[in-house]
Amino acid sequence: MDTHKTMRHAEKNAKVHKNIGVRYLTVTAMLTAVAYCLMFLDFSVPFMPAFIKMDLSELPALVGAFAMGPLCGVLICLIKNLLHLMITTTGGVGELSNFMLGAAFVLPAGLIYRCKKSKTTALIGSLAGAVIMGLFSIISNYFLVYPVYYNFMSKDMILAAYQAIFPSVKNILQCLICFNLPFTIVKGLFSAAITFLTYKHISPILKGNR
Repeated sequence: MDTHKTMRHAEKNAKVHKNIGVRYLTVTAMLTAVAYCLMFLDFSVPFMPAFIKMDLSELPALVGAFAMGPLCGVLICLIKNLLHLMITTTGGVGELSNFMLGAAFVLPAGLIYRCKKSKTTALIGSLAGAVIMGLFSIISNYFLVYPVYYNFMSKDMILAAYQAIFPSVKNILQCLICFNLPFTIVKGLFSAAITFLTYKHISPILKGNR
């Protein structure tokens, strides 16, 4: 009798784990599709050079990191950029940078939120992720992205685009600190703000509680 109960219990656990795995894959795929679409809805912002665009494709990754765990957020960042490689105009450098920045944002946010799931930890995680992403953008742009861009647009032309807005900057590193750093942090905060407004409503659906 006990053996039958044990077998039924094991079968039930196996079914639960299977359902969780299927839901995990489904949610990751769905949020990746949304993130990929958002990559095409980029737009220029005031007080930034025209070649720098704002997009909110990290938003679904942040939702995934909160709902399904930090690894889900990182996977969304990875897959959306792998898909974008099919139409890349940067030889994959832009996609690599986008992935690294996205992971730098959602991974710490998801890890902090997982320690204690509350609005406070979600806020702290989002702020930490945005700041880390902003700091990392200086490194990735200075050593990875802009050296590739110099093949299409000279360093002097890129610097001139920044100086047209703020003449005091003297070199690319200053431009990245004065422009790209706050821009990237604000970009992360926008994603965090929208997540806070929507997460309570969509979380039960993503987790299968409704």
